Amino acid sequence: MGGSMPDDFERMWSDLAPLGRSSVSGGYFRQPFTGVDGELRSWFIAQAGRRGLAVEADGFGNLVAWWRPDRGADRRGVLTGSHLDSVLDGGAYDGPLGVVSALAAVDVLRSRGFVPSRPIGVSVFAEEEGSRFGLACLGSRLATGALSWDAARSLRDRDGVSLEDALAASSGLGLELELGPSGGWLGGGAAAPSLRERVECFVELHVEQGRDLVDRGAAVGVASEIWPHGRYRFDFTGSANHAGTTRMEDRRDPMLTYAMTALAANEQARAAGQRATFGRLEVAPNGTNAIPSRVTAWLDARGSTDGALADLVDAIVGQATDRAGRDGTSLEVTPESVTGAVVFDPALATRLAADHEGGDWPVIPTMAGHDAGILSAAGIPTAMLFVRNPTGVSHSPEEHAEIADCLVGVSALADTLERLAR
Repeated sequence: MGGSMPDDFERMWSDLAPLGRSSVSGGYFRQPFTGVDGELRSWFIAQAGRRGLAVEADGFGNLVAWWRPDRGADRRGVLTGSHLDSVLDGGAYDGPLGVVSALAAVDVLRSRGFVPSRPIGVSVFAEEEGSRFGLACLGSRLATGALSWDAARSLRDRDGVSLEDALAASSGLGLELELGPSGGWLGGGAAAPSLRERVECFVELHVEQGRDLVDRGAAVGVASEIWPHGRYRFDFTGSANHAGTTRMEDRRDPMLTYAMTALAANEQARAAGQRATFGRLEVAPNGTNAIPSRVTAWLDARGSTDGALADLVDAIVGQATDRAGRDGTSLEVTPESVTGAVVFDPALATRLAADHEGGDWPVIPTMAGHDAGILSAAGIPTAMLFVRNPTGVSHSPEEHAEIADCLVGVSALADTLERLAR
C-alpha cells in the first residue's frame, strides 16, 4: 500500500468519520449488529484487503485482520486493535482511534522494512460499550470465555430483540459470520484456551478519557491499571395515580425514591473520592399528569479498589432502601455486570514505557473499562497506550484528539509492536 503514514491515517479517518454520525448533534450512533455496524465492518474488511491482511471472524461479531510473516506464522501472535461501536450520541475517537492507528502502525512497520517474527493481528471487538445489550465488552467476554454463549444469547436490547436474533439478522448487513457461535478465530465454547493459544499478548491504543496526559504535557502514556466498575439496575416500584387529585401525603411515588437515590449516589461518591452516575432512566407509565408506578434506573459505579466499589454501592443501596421505606415504595437492585480491578502486566508496562526519544512515557491508571481489561483478566499479557485528549471529554460529541497527537500515537504503537513482534 502506498502513501505516507500521515496521509494514510488521515484518509482512513476521513472515510470513517461520516459513518453513524448524527446530523443534529454531531455525535455518533454506532450500535452493534445494525446497518451502520455493517458499514463499519465493510470499511475495516476493505482496509485489511488493501494491506493484504487475512480477515477472520467468529460467531460473536468479533473480527481480526492478520499480518502473517513468511516465517513464524504458526507462532502465537501479537494482537492490537480496539472496537468500532459507540455509546449513544458518542464521540469519534473512543474505539475507532485504536483500530485506525493499528492499521496505520502496520503501514509504518512495513515502511521501515520490518518483518515480524510472529503474526500481528488487528482486532475489532463487538459491543464494547454495551450500548445495545447492556453488557460492556460483550464481544471480548464471549471471546475469552468470561461469558458463556448460553448466558449471553438471551440478552435483549431496548426493543426486546435478543442477541441471538440480532446476530442472525446481521448476516445481511455486511457482517460475515459463516462459522456461527460454535467456532472461529477465537474459538467458541472453549474460547479461552483457543485465544490464549493463538495470542502472545494484546496492546490496545485508546484516546485518554481524562486529562492526566494534558497535565503531564505528554502526547502518549501507558496504562497501569483499570479501576473496578459495575452497572446496577435499580427497580423502584410504587402506585400509579392521578397527579392532580392525589394528595401529597397519600402518594407512593417511586420517582421521589429515585431522586433521593441519585442525590445519595452523588454525595457518597464525592465523599469517598469514587465515581457514581445514574445516566439511564425508564419511567412507567411515563405520563405528564400521572404519578409513576415504576422507575427503573441504571447506576454506573467505579471505585479505586474492589472494596471501595463494594462499599460505595452498599452505601447507595442502604440510603435508597431507607428512603423507599419512608416513601411506601419498594426497591430491587440487580447487578448487571461487575468487573474487578485489572492491573496490567507491570513488567510489560515498564518495558513499553521506557527508553523513548524525549524520555520515558508516563504510566497512568484509567477509570474506564476496555476490552484490554477483559483479555488481561483472562491471563493474556496486556498493555494499553493512551493518546492525549485536550479537553478530557469522552462519551460525548465533544471528544477530541489532535491529529498531531494521533500520529505520535501511531508511531508509539508501531514502536511497541516492533518490540513485541521482533
